[in-house]
Amino acid sequence: MKQTIFTILENTKVAQDVYRMRLSGDTADFTHPGQFLNIKLEGLFLRRPISVSDYDEKSVLIYYKVVGIGTRQMSEMKSGETLDILTGLGNGFDPALSGEQPLVVGGGVGTPPLYRLTKALLAAGKHPTVVLGFNTAADLFLTEEFEALGVPVIVATADGSVGIHGFVTDAIREAGISYDYVYTCGPEPMLKALYRATDCPGQYSFEARMGCGFGACMGCSCKTITGYKRICKEGPVLLKEEILWEN
Repeated sequence: MKQTIFTILENTKVAQDVYRMRLSGDTADFTHPGQFLNIKLEGLFLRRPISVSDYDEKSVLIYYKVVGIGTRQMSEMKSGETLDILTGLGNGFDPALSGEQPLVVGGGVGTPPLYRLTKALLAAGKHPTVVLGFNTAADLFLTEEFEALGVPVIVATADGSVGIHGFVTDAIREAGISYDYVYTCGPEPMLKALYRATDCPGQYSFEARMGCGFGACMGCSCKTITGYKRICKEGPVLLKEEILWEN
């Protein structure tokens, strides 16, 4: 973990209440897809954890949804402004654990970290299929970027306005996809449904309200077969076989 000042290069609205922000700064702490950063915002006590979509030697790309005071403040920031950020947080995805045909499943704003993961899977010579779920057509983002990677992309919307009518589990079933491993990130109801609908191993990235973001406060702990784990520290990515659902 490192505390760094980043400069905003871009802050653009890309879907309903969803923004893309590119930041320049020291990205050396980002080593695995699925990690996140934690942003300090003026007047707010808690930092805002945001998953990393992509990064290179000089910049990092994030997507966020405006849902409260903090993200509203972020949406109003301009190019050239700076942010105090903790970088390289969390345990990310491991592309090496999958077979040759991994299934990559994103739900809403859980989609961004899967972009870097898909690039890593392709670099490892694997053949991923991407399934993305949204509520409506107005919520879609990143679909074209995934398609530009040359992978099959299947979209599902809850209202049927784009792609398959239904949820990601409906899309997987209707498309008849062959896969041997699952990588996923999204809201807990989606993760739970996917867990029950698939019978292969995988890695699940959890969204949780974090206090500190680096394991000190224990506020985001969840129960696993080996005891409690902190989503911000031992997660946000957990192996499917260690997950215990509370209900």
